[in-house]
Amino acid sequence: MKKFAFICILVFTSSLMKAQDATVVDLKKESEKIIKKDPKDTIPQVWKRGGNFNLNINQGSMSNWSAGGDKFSFSLNSYLNLYSFYKKNKNSWDNMLDLNFGIVQTTSLGRRKSSDRIDFTSKYGYALKKHLNLATLFNLRSQFANGYNYANNSQGVETATLTSKSFAPAYLLLSLGLDYKPKDNFSLFISPISARWVVVADKALGNQYGLDSGKTVRSDIGAYVSANYIAKIGKNFTYKTKLDLFSNYKKDPQNIDIYWTNVITAKVTKYINFSFNVDMIYDNDIKNIDPTKGPAPQWLQLMGIGFAYKFGNNIK
Repeated sequence: MKKFAFICILVFTSSLMKAQDATVVDLKKESEKIIKKDPKDTIPQVWKRGGNFNLNINQGSMSNWSAGGDKFSFSLNSYLNLYSFYKKNKNSWDNMLDLNFGIVQTTSLGRRKSSDRIDFTSKYGYALKKHLNLATLFNLRSQFANGYNYANNSQGVETATLTSKSFAPAYLLLSLGLDYKPKDNFSLFISPISARWVVVADKALGNQYGLDSGKTVRSDIGAYVSANYIAKIGKNFTYKTKLDLFSNYKKDPQNIDIYWTNVITAKVTKYINFSFNVDMIYDNDIKNIDPTKGPAPQWLQLMGIGFAYKFGNNIK
């Protein structure tokens, strides 16, 4: 009897061990399975932030140089672009800030400003269709430092005439319209009704920007169009352009104000870039720096090689 009981216990234990082995094998197989995530569980990124910084520096000096030239020359030009884009459901909010400042200093001419720009745009949109938003836009455009026009007087002596100051002039625009944005790198904003203010805190400069004598602010009502485009050209080239158009209903609406910026950058190494900038401004209310001539386009061109750094999310 004892022998029979021992055999039963042995068979039961063996069966239990086999069952445990099968359980362990099943658990191992389950752990080796690849867990697939439901695409619906993926949370889309609602903020995209980043920017680009460029700094170009050139310096030269001469001593007893028979070919001639300035004894010392130094130039610096810096450019900073920051962006912050938000998109969730039908709401979008785009913010862009462009800052540009440069100086040139030579022995014969002294220190002069070579570039100076502040351009901030904030645009909120509510989707009406897939690529079409009802949007409101705010834009501020101005400069950092005093600007001068250099010319020789009747005696042949060079004189400097003050033409601008920090935030004088400053252009503020508030607009409501439609924003067409088929891709992240292109947008076209059109508004049939926009308010613009030209602010010149120094009354002595107001006349140069179409303000009445003794006034520091001029308000305009008009139509506004703004186009923004960023393109990758090949592997290392990037082209960025912004075109703003404004027609003043209150005065000469056929004379459209134009503000156009263009930047081409080429990546030389990870931290070295080549940059080429061309800006054009036309405003019928801004006097020509040559008093004998009428309003004309203003052109600014900069080119250089220097340090570059890109940070944040990339715009595709």
